[in-house]
Amino acid sequence: QAQLVESGGGSVQPGGSLRLSCAASGSFFGIRTMGWYREAPGKEREWVADIDLGRNTKYTNSVKGRFTISRDYNRNTVHLQMNSLKPEDTAVYYCSADANLDPSTAWDRYWGQGTQVTVSS
Repeated sequence: QAQLVESGGGSVQPGGSLRLSCAASGSFFGIRTMGWYREAPGKEREWVADIDLGRNTKYTNSVKGRFTISRDYNRNTVHLQMNSLKPEDTAVYYCSADANLDPSTAWDRYWGQGTQVTVSS
């Protein structure tokens, strides 16, 4: 079964750092862009960052200069290094992957189960 498994969430004080990881496993055939989204209480899920097959990265403005997305293409993993964390970064963070299960199937977006990040003093 194709799935994305996240790890690395937790609680940290403002100004601290956390590193999130996401591993794609199972029957994925191809994976294009991988990324991260987050969902804060009472808010809609928002895009945070992504990285494509050409190693091109994009970030939402609120995390630029603080978060870094990276990817291990051989291991189908993606990481999000989060520095200078702020209380407003508190959310459940979700890994995403645009992937297909074999050459004949359509590309679809897959999601991880989410990992909680809490920034509080």
